[in-house]
Amino acid sequence: MHLTNCHLNALSIGYENKIVQADMNLSFRQGELVCLLGPNGCGKSTLLRTLAGLQSPLAGSYSMPDTALVLTRAEGLADATVHDVVALGRYPYTSFLGGLTDRDQHIISESLTAAGIDGVGERLFSSLSDGERARVLIAKALAQQTPVILLDEPTAHLDLPNRIHLFRLLIRLAHDEGKTILIATHELDLAMRFSDRILLMAKSVVLDTAEALRETNAFTQAFGLDIFHPIEDR
Repeated sequence: MHLTNCHLNALSIGYENKIVQADMNLSFRQGELVCLLGPNGCGKSTLLRTLAGLQSPLAGSYSMPDTALVLTRAEGLADATVHDVVALGRYPYTSFLGGLTDRDQHIISESLTAAGIDGVGERLFSSLSDGERARVLIAKALAQQTPVILLDEPTAHLDLPNRIHLFRLLIRLAHDEGKTILIATHELDLAMRFSDRILLMAKSVVLDTAEALRETNAFTQAFGLDIFHPIEDR
């Protein structure tokens, strides 16, 4: 049975002069992949930033274990090696001298292997393909050893094979490693195929399986058209 380890209690998110989503009461389970879907501006990235502690909620509260946030942007890493990028995930645990122990090095190696990117530790991050970079950033999150991983548009700029490979990696990490993974994405087809549940965000939010959501008009309400039969809307 999945353990429920993340709770949103009447949570409202947004900015000083704008509430993006209000009064959310949701729970996420250990070992599940949840895809956040919805039109631009619905609050997907804002929710991830709030749960990662990068901005404060406007109202309500949330309880969540330690999280690792994966952003698609990776400024300042061009001259770093893959090993150095992943090692950044260990720095919250290092001594005040910032040194890496043998255990840290072992975790870095395991993280690279888990992300399917082992064997490239000495390469420059800038020399990697977009798909390889995405895996390195996930390895960095794994090195933090947090029970929750948040990802904001990790498939941006990836071609179809790499998008599929990345979703397969995420579902494996959720199911085999027991990670709770929340991913903001526009990849409707892949979210429908790979997610355990979908958090559909529009004027309100609903959390359910892809099959259950498709049986209702939730997607039509969220996107303003029947996304499964778009030709009929012309």
